[in-house]
Amino acid sequence: MRAVIQRVSEASVTVEGAIIGQIQQGLMVLVGIVNEDDTSDIEWLSNKIIHMRIFDDENGVMNKSLIEVGGAILLVSQFTLHAATKKGNRPSYIAAAKPEVSIPLYEAMIQQLQKDLGAPIQTGKFGADMKVALINDGPVTIIIDSKNKE
Repeated sequence: MRAVIQRVSEASVTVEGAIIGQIQQGLMVLVGIVNEDDTSDIEWLSNKIIHMRIFDDENGVMNKSLIEVGGAILLVSQFTLHAATKKGNRPSYIAAAKPEVSIPLYEAMIQQLQKDLGAPIQTGKFGADMKVALINDGPVTIIIDSKNKE
């Protein structure tokens, strides 16, 4: 499971002209799922997202977690995070899990994040043509992969 995490001052997702998910201060999380992902990937990634200290403390040092600042999460499924670009100029998405695998895992990720955060999260709509808008605060953008725990 791969995630692109962006610290935001605001973010939203629009589908067919209507905003379906929106947050103020918090994290915009794009998540990509592969066939090998399971609940252990979800638990590990959720824990990292919730507890990562990337928010400023009173001294302007990134030392506080999402929970400590009372931030929100906007989670969006994005299969293109697993694009293979080694050959040619057209990315291949063969590594991305098909919907029958990825939808249940995406829904489990939503549940795990809500449990770990102790609050509901906002989401995009799986498989929809989404328009994502955000103001990246910092900018702070971090890429995490549960298969490559660096």
